[in-house]
Amino acid sequence: MPPFFDHRHPTVEDLRATARRRIPGFVFDFLDGGCNDDVNLRRNVEDFRAVELLPRYLRPRGAVSLETTLFGRSWGAPFGVCPVGLQGLIWPGACEALAAAATARRLPFILSTTTTADPETIGRITGGTHWFQFYVPVDAGLREALLSRVEASGCEVLVLLADVPVFGYRPRDIRNRFAVPPRIGVRTVLQMLARPAWGVAMARRGKPTFATLLPYLPPNIDLRQLADFMNRTFTGRLTGDDLSRIRDRWKGKLVLKGVATPEDAEEAAARGLDGIIVSNHGGRQLDAGQSTIRALPPIVSAVGGRMEVMIDSGVRSGPDVARALASGATFTFLGRAFMYGAAALGDRGGEHVAEMLHRQLLQVMEQIGCERVADLPAHLAPR
Repeated sequence: MPPFFDHRHPTVEDLRATARRRIPGFVFDFLDGGCNDDVNLRRNVEDFRAVELLPRYLRPRGAVSLETTLFGRSWGAPFGVCPVGLQGLIWPGACEALAAAATARRLPFILSTTTTADPETIGRITGGTHWFQFYVPVDAGLREALLSRVEASGCEVLVLLADVPVFGYRPRDIRNRFAVPPRIGVRTVLQMLARPAWGVAMARRGKPTFATLLPYLPPNIDLRQLADFMNRTFTGRLTGDDLSRIRDRWKGKLVLKGVATPEDAEEAAARGLDGIIVSNHGGRQLDAGQSTIRALPPIVSAVGGRMEVMIDSGVRSGPDVARALASGATFTFLGRAFMYGAAALGDRGGEHVAEMLHRQLLQVMEQIGCERVADLPAHLAPR
């Protein structure tokens, strides 16, 4: 069977436009928005577009391959699915559908602690190839309980989250009084009634919950209560000792996500971690921060020979994947792109986004004369 590709949506921006028409406004705002004035969110995307590649038209070359080896496993392409909270609110069943799509294309899928499917379910879907983004609990008993569940699910890579020391200040969500489940007010009801496809899908799947955290959460939690719960329950600001403690406990690969400086990257390397993800949480935490693509090169210079340096936040296309790899990253992850796909196309959205990115990246590499993703740094134009 040929890969699924919806010709009405050849770009992520096309998917975003359709997603906006298919899901309620308060849900779209949760997915689409950043923090404060969205400056960092926009900078992430704009700075990626400033990276230029050099084509080598006269160089002899053979077939192009997107195959990539990461942590001893061969992947079908150098991109994967970012952890995203509350995926099943954005589109019912999105978490499970994206995990299945990623597995079918041999792409890594990272499950968030705060999304709507638990590690046991995703472990069954992925056959144990999934990764897990871990909010570190303050309580040692809860920490061990969650780690044991993740371990039993077959998870290969544990991803520690570093860039949420406090809950982000997100004006769109504040205006909408965003809550899970949604507050039933006139405005919310009208928004839901205006999006019947989303409402039917929600009725069929049932209301979303924080599946992994459900045993530990108070009922009917809203945004303010969630912030309070997360601040009380989880270690917002990690230390080097926290990294060492989990390194000693976790026997699989261990990655730190949210790295923005060479100093933090050096600390992660010194504590024995296997990789880092250069990330600013998709522009949802620090509006005054650097874009990830600008933060990447000095981090690669500091630790690139000692650990895997990956990147997310701002990646929107196959050319962006090529730009990231040419700039020194060994792998890329996309969050909003896959979620726009799920919201626009339902259960097959993840398949479409994976195929779209594959086609785009393949075209770029064929165009510039690059046979392997590992050779992309040779095509980076000087800045």
